[in-house]
Amino acid sequence: MTADDIAPVDPPRPDTDPPRYDTDPRDHDGEQLDLADRQALRRVAGLSTELQDVTEVEYRQLRLERVVLIGVWTEGSVQEAENSLAELAALAETAGSQVLEAVIQRRDRPDAATFVGSGKARELRDIVVTQGADTVIADGELTPGQLSQLEAVVKVKVIDRTALILDIFAQHASSREGKAQVSYAQMEYMLPRLRGWGESMSRQAGGAGGSGSGGVGTRGPGETKIETDRRRIRTRMAKLRREIAGMKTARDTKRQERRRNAVPSVAITGYTNAGKSSLLNRLTGAGVLVENALFATLDPTVRRAETPDGRDYTLVDTVGFVRHLPHQLVEAFRSTLEEIADSDLILHVVDGSDADPEAQLAAVRTVLADVDAHTVPEVVVINKADLADPLVVDRLCRREKRVLVVSARTGEGIDELRTVIARELPRPSVPVDVLLPYDRGDLVSRIHDEGDLLTEDHGGDGTRVTALVNAALAADLAPYAVSAATTP
Repeated sequence: MTADDIAPVDPPRPDTDPPRYDTDPRDHDGEQLDLADRQALRRVAGLSTELQDVTEVEYRQLRLERVVLIGVWTEGSVQEAENSLAELAALAETAGSQVLEAVIQRRDRPDAATFVGSGKARELRDIVVTQGADTVIADGELTPGQLSQLEAVVKVKVIDRTALILDIFAQHASSREGKAQVSYAQMEYMLPRLRGWGESMSRQAGGAGGSGSGGVGTRGPGETKIETDRRRIRTRMAKLRREIAGMKTARDTKRQERRRNAVPSVAITGYTNAGKSSLLNRLTGAGVLVENALFATLDPTVRRAETPDGRDYTLVDTVGFVRHLPHQLVEAFRSTLEEIADSDLILHVVDGSDADPEAQLAAVRTVLADVDAHTVPEVVVINKADLADPLVVDRLCRREKRVLVVSARTGEGIDELRTVIARELPRPSVPVDVLLPYDRGDLVSRIHDEGDLLTEDHGGDGTRVTALVNAALAADLAPYAVSAATTP
């Protein structure tokens, strides 16, 4: 008998499959479903990332976590619930995990104890055993109680969506500021969830006496180990807060310098993996890392660009957003996100090939409102036009006020985008009429770079210039103004 004669053995499966819907659930609301169907764990097809070819192993990490995803569908359509779980699967893959199974339960609200209810938690345990998983990822933010109780039932590590996103940010942070921001967010999330096993976390220092006593001045109720760990975390968080505040000062100084020179700013923002960095490269040739992965960009990149009519402006590539972005990250990255609030124009990039681009737009605008950037003029840029469904693109174009369709990969629509940027950026509005000596060529150069030149005439006394400039440049030109009395 050879190895080829041995038939592959499928892993054991439960005796009965979970109940399935006889009709499409999208045709009914939750109250019209049978009780058994409403409470069932519903498998989501197509989310498994099990290796099909052993040669794929060399392209993956040496040890991948094998995960099962669990979601609770409380509102909206089943398609929206499956889209959310598909995104969770992409996040898990980005973190280096292998998705074995994904299930959803229909409930009015998540169970206060175990997120999915005690009975379904035991069913989830059976799925974990059958699939050989070592981690369960919940599509939502679990309370400390839900986390510990669900973990006690399924007997493997349980994390939630927030912890997963924080882990991805920790992997991708490269700058000193980015690492500090992610560390702070992780500690803020971990502090109320700190826990341990056995007596290690309840053991106290100090005591009434005995051989373990530290002597006079050390006896008393003492401090448990978990209290010590919390105190250390709070101390570390206070240090990180000071560091981030110092970095914010440096960032604000650079921003004020750009403002002083009256350089307009354009912020590229949008959903993660929508193609923001690709668009920045296409507009400026910046050569920023482009990767087909979630949260490939964490540290903002600022590059100088030029409008078709010759005016300078800056393009800022910012961190991508996602549904239910943890509030810890929004707060930790607030100084970075302020780049968006201080810009003159937002290019809101949306993936035209995504299954639910409207949800991407809504998720990003929620975060923009949190950082007071919702008042900045916005142009929606539908990217990946070469991959998008024309019907979806048409639907978005009808819903949004100012919208452009581009492809950063092929260059489609980029020239039109440059024209729109030039039209939307603030223009100089202060009129000047000056006679500049020939030794002040620096001011003439600034008028060309920062203003709208109307006339320029070289005479015996110097260069006569009329132009529209910004207020800062107008103040520098004031000593050379030509008075009305000398105007021919």
